[in-house]
Amino acid sequence: MVNSGDTAFILIASALVLLMTPGLALFYGGLGRQKNVGSTMMYSFATIGIVGVVWVLWGYTLAFGPDIGGFIGGLDYFGLAGVSASEGADPDAKIPAQVFMIFQGMFAIITPALITGAFAERMKFSAFVVFTVLWVTIVYTPVAHWVWASGGWLFEMGALDFAGGTVVHINAGIAGLVAALVLGKRKGYPTTPMPPHNLGYTLVGAAMLWVGWFGFNAGSELAADGTAGMAMLVTQVSTATAALAWMSVEWMKHGKPSVLGIVTGAVAGLVAITPASGSVGPMGAIALGAASGVLCFWGSTMLKQKLGYDDSLDAFGVHGIGGIVGAMLTGVFVSKGLGGLGLAEGTTMASQVWSQFVGVAFTVIYCAVLSFVILKIVDALVGLRVTEEDEDRGLDISLHNEQGYYSDV
Repeated sequence: MVNSGDTAFILIASALVLLMTPGLALFYGGLGRQKNVGSTMMYSFATIGIVGVVWVLWGYTLAFGPDIGGFIGGLDYFGLAGVSASEGADPDAKIPAQVFMIFQGMFAIITPALITGAFAERMKFSAFVVFTVLWVTIVYTPVAHWVWASGGWLFEMGALDFAGGTVVHINAGIAGLVAALVLGKRKGYPTTPMPPHNLGYTLVGAAMLWVGWFGFNAGSELAADGTAGMAMLVTQVSTATAALAWMSVEWMKHGKPSVLGIVTGAVAGLVAITPASGSVGPMGAIALGAASGVLCFWGSTMLKQKLGYDDSLDAFGVHGIGGIVGAMLTGVFVSKGLGGLGLAEGTTMASQVWSQFVGVAFTVIYCAVLSFVILKIVDALVGLRVTEEDEDRGLDISLHNEQGYYSDV
């Protein structure tokens, strides 16, 4: 039965999740170079429009429509046909179906926006638009159905992903890595220094992400109850721990802590706790935060340097690796003996970890292959990469005919 208090809670949570995408625009915008600040922010903001329309027309029904073979939803809800503003999607739902739709739509919006950090400063805007429409349709909606929809094969297997570690972060991180490899390195990378041009933007963006993430994780309970409160608590704990872990490792390695390090560590902790936020306790959150802070630091620095790919703003290093760490450790720290809510009846820690592994592995393979195919299709249709001349001038001027900063001097 629909509950007005729970409905109000999810409406607020939906607004908080939407706030994360402009926050991401600031976070990414500050990390890039000055000549690309507008174009980098434009990717995130445009995603709100593109996916906002796609989700209403066919995205929601493909993700949450009546199950077809455990893989995808049917087209029964195309254009939101039959999606009620007053009744729940099922008899036990505590919020109207349209409220659930808009909440899930905010997750669909931010996922492709996260990918843009991997190809920032070199992808055509036209290519980004086509890629986003195809990727949300072909990659995001099936994975969301597998994991979250009744009848989805990973849902039925018992794989745990409370708020999107697999659906959002692993999906976005792997797609970002594939995009970085397909597009190639930015001109001058890695010999030319490319430091963040505005750490103030990045810090404010990280703060907006942190606050918005409470809606992301606590809201995923779909009710204003104790589980939502615990999800909010462990989100805070994991994020704080990961920020300190990244800062500490960086301090030991380079001799000084940095603003860039502590805010990136915080985001890594947010990512890692996402799949676990409805299942683990405070001590599990500390363990997840510590692991993600250290491993995402390694992935964003040493691994990237060793393998030589140009993941411009560390979409894979933070979201891909952080999502995998969180998804796998959820299977461990859900155990009551480790402070979690406890395993499902008849489930052992080993079987739960195996379910988590299957979910991660299939998502990685599916996303990698389909993202590669989509990128090749987009390349054939409109071309993926800007010219060297446009890259030198900066994408703000070359693609959007404007600058992030103007001076009278």
